[in-house]
Amino acid sequence: MADGLPTDLRLALDGAARLPRLLIACDYDGTLAPIVSNPADARPLPAASTALEELAALPATTVSLISGRALAVLKELSGMSDRIHLVGSHGSEFDTGFVSPIDARAEALLVEIKQTLDAIAAEYPGVTTELKPASVALHVRNASESDGESAMRRANEAAAQWDAQVTDGKAVKEFAVIHTDKGQAVDILRDQHDASAVLFLGDDVTDEKAFRRMRDGDIGVKVGPGETAAGYRVDEPQNVAEALEYLLAVRRA
Repeated sequence: MADGLPTDLRLALDGAARLPRLLIACDYDGTLAPIVSNPADARPLPAASTALEELAALPATTVSLISGRALAVLKELSGMSDRIHLVGSHGSEFDTGFVSPIDARAEALLVEIKQTLDAIAAEYPGVTTELKPASVALHVRNASESDGESAMRRANEAAAQWDAQVTDGKAVKEFAVIHTDKGQAVDILRDQHDASAVLFLGDDVTDEKAFRRMRDGDIGVKVGPGETAAGYRVDEPQNVAEALEYLLAVRRA
């Protein structure tokens, strides 16, 4: 079950399993769900979903998904039960609403950003936009390298005129009209549930904000290659499922 996990991570999970109150927080795309060409087709690995649901059923164990997806989309795609706390829009969208309110000025800016990015995307095959409640994402995963670079460059030039938070991800650039921070979301959940420690797993640049918020006793797990502030690393979503299954077995025992 844990053959694909580094020894140091298994030892850390052993310690986390014995803590009085544990918060487990995971990114979605690239962590629970393998990256796919069509974002609408992304589904979590069954083993990972089952492990998370069973962890959430244990005493003093809180489980959350913190994703760049809009909250409603995250709920639909993940198929998670109400036992799992879902946080969308890169940590800014809880089921109670946004951490920062979206006022009329922000709504007008969102429309302007969408119109501009739509016009850019229309000129490059494979480039698409995604409208979220507080941001617009420009996706270039299905474009040629040259077209993707050109689209991103033009989006950056346009963004110089916007009061927007720009976030770079894997083959995507997102422009938000409010502040977004997965690390802030982790801290909110930590305080709400009085967690003794946090296990956070993520693969993308946006997850680094959460890794940088890790405290003594927390476990940050980077999925895949790239520089990271996380203390541990695994190769792929399948290893995430293995880590969650291992944690479940130890904490249940």
